[in-house]
Amino acid sequence: MSDTSWKPDLSARSGPKYLSLVRAVREGVRSGALPAGSRLPTVRDLAWRLSVTPGTVSRAYQIATQEGLLEAVVGRGTFVASRTQRFGPTEPLYSQPSSLYGEMPGVVDLRSPQLPDVGQTKALAHAMAEAAADLDAHYLEYPGLRRDYYCREAVLNWFPEACSLDGVITPEDIVLTHGGQNGINVVMQCCLRGDRPVVFVEELAYPGFRHAARLNRAEVVAVALDDQGMIPEALDAACRRHRGQIVCITPDAQNPTAVRMSTERREAIAEVARRHDLQIIEDDCYTAPVTGLPSLRAIAPERAWHVTSISKTISAGLRFGFVVAPEGMGEAGRLAAQHGFFGLSRPVTDIVTRLMNSGEAMRLRYSAQEEMGRRLQMTLQALGDQDLSWLPGLSFVWLKLPLGWRGSVFARMAEAEGVLVRSADEYVLHDGHAPNAVRIAMAGGVPEEQFNQAIQRLKRLLERQPTDLPV
Repeated sequence: MSDTSWKPDLSARSGPKYLSLVRAVREGVRSGALPAGSRLPTVRDLAWRLSVTPGTVSRAYQIATQEGLLEAVVGRGTFVASRTQRFGPTEPLYSQPSSLYGEMPGVVDLRSPQLPDVGQTKALAHAMAEAAADLDAHYLEYPGLRRDYYCREAVLNWFPEACSLDGVITPEDIVLTHGGQNGINVVMQCCLRGDRPVVFVEELAYPGFRHAARLNRAEVVAVALDDQGMIPEALDAACRRHRGQIVCITPDAQNPTAVRMSTERREAIAEVARRHDLQIIEDDCYTAPVTGLPSLRAIAPERAWHVTSISKTISAGLRFGFVVAPEGMGEAGRLAAQHGFFGLSRPVTDIVTRLMNSGEAMRLRYSAQEEMGRRLQMTLQALGDQDLSWLPGLSFVWLKLPLGWRGSVFARMAEAEGVLVRSADEYVLHDGHAPNAVRIAMAGGVPEEQFNQAIQRLKRLLERQPTDLPV
């Protein structure tokens, strides 16, 4: 293929441009659009065609070369590597793009947690039948700012008695949303002001934070982490350099590093937020078991927005989440939601209300966490000699790779073995530094035997030295 004809379309891809370009290379190789031995455009030429910086293309080429997809020949350019160079003579080559992996037999997706069915389908069917039996003329009306009160009241059952939020919040503090990501977006719409506001995120963070920030025309600034999450001094320094308005934090189960903030750290973060008048988005969507630690909403009730959902424990398809707004800000949050989507649909609020009031929601939540705990134990038994970060009941682990491995290379080699994991590259900003690590999610939706086989494949891969792998 000529080096003047390849121009991938990155417009529909989310995330950093360099990762989008890496995915385009992968898909081009698999589909045959980039045949072995063909020369790719030069860095500057492709950067000009795609309207990106040369550094973006250079970084993408470097990752694809490390993965064995490309090879750089001094004085000649960058070429698509041969099949043997990429995988060796016995390695499988999947022809389908990554988006179709979920439909491919033998491939186990450990990129995002998949819910096990611990009774959700039966409980949802029962709640739907009850809601249908009570259907009335209210279904002909818009939800409205006040008509979802019954559901807001019901979701207070989501907080166990031991939770520090219990007894502190009221239905007036609740904003109902279409899942946690929508909740984050609603908070940003409610709080961000100006032409180019600034949002602070952890240097390794859930990508949805930066996606929501960019939708709201905000600049995203990364803040350093340690073994307890965001460092207060680093946040304070960032605030002095940038006039930020929101800081996004995951204190109970940091995604992706699986660390937890102490009470002292949470109080220090809240103090920095007060000093610089920051609003806090507290992400609690993974809903780890009750820790006994105070939430940021309890420590800073005047500025913390507690975002959670049922997507990780009951149903991702129902698209139901809610935000506990700061004191006195519930109405403002509901107004932002009303302007965005006119409130949640009546069938969804009816179904969720029945699950919450009957106690089924909490039963299903703990049953799902128990099942995920069994998958976690299987993972720890197989990979316990590795550098893992994990929390009881959490549905993912963070694997810091042995010396010599790169996150992107390990993810690529695991993919060749039929196991999909997330490289650290997916959690950093485009100009950030990705550690040599991957996130492994608990696949509750696949049989235990198949899940265990996938973990064993990762174990065998880790036992190989990176220098012994085909390049």
